[in-house]
Amino acid sequence: MTMDINIPGVALIFEGGGMRASYTAGFAVMLLENQMNFPKVYGISAGSSHTVNYVSRDIPRTKASFVDFVKDPKFGGLGTFLQGKGYFNSAHLYEGVIEELAGTDEPMSFYYDTFAANPADCHIEAFDWESGETVAWTKADMPTPYDVGIRVRASSSMPIFMPPTPVAGRTYLDGGMGTSWGICLDAAMADGFDRFVVVRTQERPYRKHEMGRGAQAAFRGIFRKHPLVAENTINRWRHYNALLDKLDGLEAEGRAFVFAPEKMDITNRETDLARLQASYDRGYSQANREYDRLAKWLQG
Repeated sequence: MTMDINIPGVALIFEGGGMRASYTAGFAVMLLENQMNFPKVYGISAGSSHTVNYVSRDIPRTKASFVDFVKDPKFGGLGTFLQGKGYFNSAHLYEGVIEELAGTDEPMSFYYDTFAANPADCHIEAFDWESGETVAWTKADMPTPYDVGIRVRASSSMPIFMPPTPVAGRTYLDGGMGTSWGICLDAAMADGFDRFVVVRTQERPYRKHEMGRGAQAAFRGIFRKHPLVAENTINRWRHYNALLDKLDGLEAEGRAFVFAPEKMDITNRETDLARLQASYDRGYSQANREYDRLAKWLQG
């Protein structure tokens, strides 16, 4: 498999969405199978897993991360949630499994050497729950496999369902609360890109709604010691919807190719293997049906 950059000038951007990424894993696998190599890949939350798996050129891990991995007895559930490890057992799922499976041929082992050698760069983000700052990490910040895992974990740490993640003396939660609001479009623009392939985890018409007053009060209570977590979560819907409107405009101008699920019928917390496999199969099928449209757009 070649690692030469053959799609210059185009940024690849993966949206977050928890286990909905089982669907978009099919699109990432399609790109890898067709050796479509972008110069820089962006991702937040579940999209950060797609990002590092794509840069490592690892087809089995790209699928397994959001499908087969749920068979792992240490994946998570109510038991790990009550133990304070999270509904998704994050320390195991990210840096833990990378270290445990190093040097093996297991689907969830991480091809760090390929990741490091790939000329493509990556960009993942997390939210500092004390300062409210959005931090961005690239390959330069990931000199070891552990550094990859802990940063992907930080980007993916959903409030309430996963504990915050400490990295280099600071503490982070899900990057979706940060200034990219779940899709690193502005970050890619700031890097100089003017064409974008954006992989969404929601159906095309989807827009977020304002959180109800009761839910807002509950969130402020839970995060009373870290009010920026509550406020950014409560206000995210407005910024996210504006971002999607901007993306629609770029698509109309021919500057963005958007892959959006034809039907999304699982939640970000789905753990049923059969439903995740079906989600992946639908995504992979749609991705292959949209290959010609993507190839034509890339030539434009």
